[in-house]
Amino acid sequence: MLLSHFFKHLPCISCRRLSTLSRRCIHPPGPLFHPLNLLFTNCNPVHQPPVPSSLLATFFVPSCSYTSLTEPGSSTAPPYLSVRIRCRKNVADSLSDALLEFGASSTSMDEDDNAKSSDEICIDSIFPECEDVDASISEAANSIGLKDIPSYRVKMGEQYDWVKKTQESFDPVEVTEGLWIVPEWKTPPVDQATNIILNPGLAFGTGEHATTKLCLLLLRRLIKGRELFLDYGTGSGILAIAALKFGASLSVGIDIDPLAITSARHNAALNDIGPEKMQLHLVSTKTFPDSTNEQKAMEEQTSCGSGIIYEPEKYDVVIANILLNPLMELADHIVSFAKPGAAIGLSGILYEQLPDILDRYSPFLDGISVDEMDDWACVSGKKKRILTGI
Repeated sequence: MLLSHFFKHLPCISCRRLSTLSRRCIHPPGPLFHPLNLLFTNCNPVHQPPVPSSLLATFFVPSCSYTSLTEPGSSTAPPYLSVRIRCRKNVADSLSDALLEFGASSTSMDEDDNAKSSDEICIDSIFPECEDVDASISEAANSIGLKDIPSYRVKMGEQYDWVKKTQESFDPVEVTEGLWIVPEWKTPPVDQATNIILNPGLAFGTGEHATTKLCLLLLRRLIKGRELFLDYGTGSGILAIAALKFGASLSVGIDIDPLAITSARHNAALNDIGPEKMQLHLVSTKTFPDSTNEQKAMEEQTSCGSGIIYEPEKYDVVIANILLNPLMELADHIVSFAKPGAAIGLSGILYEQLPDILDRYSPFLDGISVDEMDDWACVSGKKKRILTGI
């Protein structure tokens, strides 16, 4: 039920500074679970229909088998594919984020002195050697509505010390006063602050992406103490960890990517959080109910044994930081995990996509509000106690 195009896989190098086309930096993948950040990593109304097989085919992409940054003793990754894509400036930011959702490990943007037009820019991206680059670029372009596939060239890169490069580019991030995201290899700038220690590995969520910041700020407002929190597409586990530091009694993180679960488990340990407080579930696409009348909880093998994955109306706070398409297609699944009156947050949304999201979720949510940052938006509201007209 977790589809890898919901979750955001963190690129090996990440930094987001300045805005849109002016930045020359590596994008972390947008929230992917960061699209179940996803399908079911992080989801169902009591009588929700099962996810159709066509939807699974659309969103599920198996992970390649390569070394995670968090694995002991690993300092280099296998050879990689270096891809240079030329596109229009007005679609570069959206395409760059989409590439991260469809297989790229990292992206950066740069002006091309040889460009035929001043309206063009180049996206340099890195893909695992096993990735189908042609399919990834085609799917990424299609996901943002491009009619024509942009031109690109591919070449093989040598082995690279991703760990060293990641450590060089990832500095402590102050999300807001008193809340810091601190790399495992750095010293917290403020000891008395709420410090989330992080080694993202290959999972999305360093705290630098606007969508992650928006979700952290939302969580800080929502968590009052003793809540049950569901992170729908957990990625690095940053939101699940933050919820506990803010006072939640239990965090549950779901993802379909083993690398994300490995990363989240490692990060929980860095923050002295055990499995009794933070449950991590690796969910497969076979964990959907067989009929619309099935209301029993479904069990799935998790990182700490067998646990409950599907429990409708269990959680006080549910956040899905994923992508537009899965947020639209899986609205009923996402909402179903929340108790009546519970808080629901949705991110991974460009500001221009807000009308679609608001229209889709208005039957489910009361008191909808929108927060914005760097062209991204986070929508939140309370689950209606009686869902009608759905």
